[in-house]
Amino acid sequence: MSVILDQASSGLSVVSGNRNWLPFFMSDDNVSMSGRGGPSTETPMLTVGNDEAEVERRLSEGRLECPVCAAPLRGWGHGRVRVIRLAGGTGWRARPRRAICAGCGTTHVLLPAGMLARRADSAAVIGAALAGAAAGLGHRTLAARLGRAASTVRGWLRRLASRAEPLRSAFTALACALDADPLLPGPAGSPLADAVAAILAAAAAAARRWGAVASAVSPWELASAVTSGGLLCPGPAVQMINTSCPW
Repeated sequence: MSVILDQASSGLSVVSGNRNWLPFFMSDDNVSMSGRGGPSTETPMLTVGNDEAEVERRLSEGRLECPVCAAPLRGWGHGRVRVIRLAGGTGWRARPRRAICAGCGTTHVLLPAGMLARRADSAAVIGAALAGAAAGLGHRTLAARLGRAASTVRGWLRRLASRAEPLRSAFTALACALDADPLLPGPAGSPLADAVAAILAAAAAAARRWGAVASAVSPWELASAVTSGGLLCPGPAVQMINTSCPW
């Protein structure tokens, strides 16, 4: 299964493919690994499934393709260790895999779908805050519920609000590509709520198309995956290009 979003035309096309694995998404978006915003020409980040063993297996079998030239990727060490904050005060010690292209030599960081680029909290935690805000809760209430600093939660909400319309448009297009007759949401009361509703609609469309396999992926892992971890990255543009999803 491949999903390709053409940024110039905003057209989304879907072609059939392998359906034998939990979603794997990759994109050639370049992002900084320094923790600061802005592009990097050195290390494109690819978003992969959370199953480390499956990622290793696909690397060893040459089944992960370089988004730059489509040649096989192979293992190339690891990124730095990061502790991602989960719900309930627990932590996830993550060390993202690195890969190098056998063709063009470009190196890539393979970011698990449960993480967002340049964020210390998991996609699920951040998603819970975004969904709560869409339901009308304030950032202080959400911060208290999630055990996070109010300023941190406020930052998440402001960032999503700043790119809400491009996100709404992109995820609506994704829902339409995945389902010939998608259940598209109506106006939700605010640009942020409209964007959240579109993300949930795309996740529901994926679940209807692929059933239990897609249902194993949360809407926020899907959102992380198709944006290459860049759901809350700076800038109004939504990068959802050269995205592949073998099932």
